[in-house]
Parts: sequence; structure tokens; C-alpha cells
Amino acid sequence: MTSTDSLIIIGAGLAGWTTAREFRKLDSTTPVLLITADGGHFYAKPSLSNAFAQKRAPDQLVSTPAAKMVETQNVTLLAHTRVEAIHSTTRSITTTRGEFRYSQLVLATGAQPIRVPVAGDAADQVQSVNSLDDFTRFHAHLTSTHLAGEPQRQKHVLIMGAGLIGCEFANDLAASGYAVTVVDPSGGPIAALLPVEASTQLREALAGLGVAWHFGATVKSVDTVATGSPAAGHLQVALSNGQAALVDAVLSAIGLRADTALAQAAGLTCERGVVVDTTLQTSAPHIYVLGDSAQYASAGGRTLPYVMPIMNAAKALAATLAGTRTEVVFPLMPVAIKTPALPIVVAAPAPGTPGGWHGVEPGIWQFMDAQGQQRGFVLTGPQTSRRAEQAKRVAA
Repeated sequence: MTSTDSLIIIGAGLAGWTTAREFRKLDSTTPVLLITADGGHFYAKPSLSNAFAQKRAPDQLVSTPAAKMVETQNVTLLAHTRVEAIHSTTRSITTTRGEFRYSQLVLATGAQPIRVPVAGDAADQVQSVNSLDDFTRFHAHLTSTHLAGEPQRQKHVLIMGAGLIGCEFANDLAASGYAVTVVDPSGGPIAALLPVEASTQLREALAGLGVAWHFGATVKSVDTVATGSPAAGHLQVALSNGQAALVDAVLSAIGLRADTALAQAAGLTCERGVVVDTTLQTSAPHIYVLGDSAQYASAGGRTLPYVMPIMNAAKALAATLAGTRTEVVFPLMPVAIKTPALPIVVAAPAPGTPGGWHGVEPGIWQFMDAQGQQRGFVLTGPQTSRRAEQAKRVAA
């Protein structure tokens, strides 16, 4: 077992490693044990959805190998290790490599892809990309060499979901020479975040790259094409609108759901995510959560699955872990959507805010509340350079 004064961090994504780094700036002696189910390499998760156009292979996405992270942050890393249980009363955890005790525990377990039921004998071939390991498999599938004698042809990817990640992958793949079809039950791309006019702009921009859209539809089934058929090796996808597509891969980008399984099993309060107070402490003392799995009191009970909230949360949490109780404060954090066909910056209003979007000039929309105060903005194309100007207008 580790000593009882150890800080244990579960998860080696941006949230886990950033917490370790910020903590080491304040405390160079407390033992830190970082446990992860993957290899522990440090990489930027947002880079997964624009790697094809940049011609970057999976190993080129690693910015710092795990061994170097261990050395520079002075931590002990248990890679390829799963945490099976948290015991808050004894301040210990059970893993696939034994039991360990902690003085403070940080959960940075992230989120898991939402999967919807799909019929067909190839339903298990629907892929999701939520990690470097996922991307490695997806990349290998799409870049596999042709069989001897097989003519070179354009490969076709069907994407389930026209949200932020789905559109980023659509742009990346289409710009890289792949045929892309996107299927979504909504009325337009990123409909939950964008005003209708901006969504339409994005739809047209990606269509200009060759992206085919099927809105108001879902994927019903995915089947293999029988051996001996001219289309053998493809997947036959049937849509709810009666259309069909013959594709090489199906990518599910429907969205993410906070990974709360470990926390729920430990009896921690969970709703949309693991509920934390303004210092990121859970309902159990000495256990903290940040990142995609957290439901932040400082954000009105929202989950914030973006990079900047993680950076802010990690810095505040590190101070608390080092002995100075610090509440996390989230400033306005606009999100840049990686769709080069139409660059977009979004600062969305809090969910449920009464009001509506108003176009003030081409490429600029402001969300005004019932009192006439600006609560968010959307910028497209060249107007994305005006994010600082628009941010100053948003009411605190």
C-alpha cells in the first residue's frame, strides 16, 4: 500500500496531468500516485478531430511521453491499471494492481461516448473516438492498405451526430479526401449551440467540401456486405428516412456523458456528473473531481467538457490540495470550433437563460436576455478575430 499521505489522481488526461503539474508547483514533496487505464502519455485531446488534415499519425499526437511526464512532475505512474473501487471510510482504493491508501483523492475520469442502439450484424463495428487509443484504431482502419490488385478508391465515412465533434471530424475527413456523410435527428449542424443562421452557414461551408447531410434522420442498422458481392468489405447503413449508404466506416459522435460509474459505486452524489462544491470537493471528504466528469457548483450545476474550464479548475484544486482552500471561478470561456471551412467561436449563454440570438452584423450574433443584457455571442469566419471585443460586452 502507498503511505497515508499520498495524493492519488485517477485519470491521465488533461485534467489529471494538469492537476499534478499545478500541485507540484506548490508542493514538491508529497507523494503523488497517478493511475490510468491507458499508457499515460500526454496529448491534447482536441487534436484528435483535426489530425487527418494535418497528416499526423497517432504517435505524432503525443506531446510528452509518459516517462517524461513522470520525470518532470515527480510522480509515480501506474499505467494500464483500472480502479475497481473507492473506499471513502478507509481512504483507500482497490485496483487491478492492489490496494492503495490516500490522504486526498482526485477523480479525473472524464466522459464516455453516448452510444445509441443500432441494429444489424455490424453494429459492433461502429466506432467512437474519445481517446488516443480510439483514434489509433480509427486511423488504422481508414489508412489500411488496399488489397493487391484492388484499385485505389475514395473511402467513405458516415458520421452519426452533427454536434461540435461530429462537425470537426466531418471537416477534417472531407478536407483529407474522404467522402463524408453526416446523419443527425436535428435540423442543422451544432443546432444546440448556434443560431439558425450560423448553423446554416456551417452546413453550406461543409457541403462545399463535399459533406452530405441527412438531417431529421437517424441510423437504423449497420450490416456487413456479403463476401462475393462487388461491395464486399463495405458496411451497408440504413437510415430512418429510407435512404441507405455504402461506407467504409461508421463513426459515432453523438456526444459524451460524464463517467460517474466509479463515483456512484462509492456512494458519491451524482446527477449529470459527479456533484462538487465550489472547491471541487464531492459529497465525501478528501475526494475531489474535475474535468468532464464533474458537475460544477461554480458553473450553476453544469458540466463543462472543454479545455479552459479544466485549466481553471486544476489550478484552483491544486491550491486546495496543497493546503489553501480555494474556490474555482470560471471566467467567460469562448470555445473555438475547429471547422476551417467556417471558423466559429461560441460563448454560449447558461442553459435555460431566457432570451434569444440577434444578428448584429454579418458573422456576429449576440444572445440578449430578457433585460436586454448580452449573455453570449457567436462569431463566424473573419469575425472570429473579434472575440476579445465581444467578450467585454457579455454581462458578468
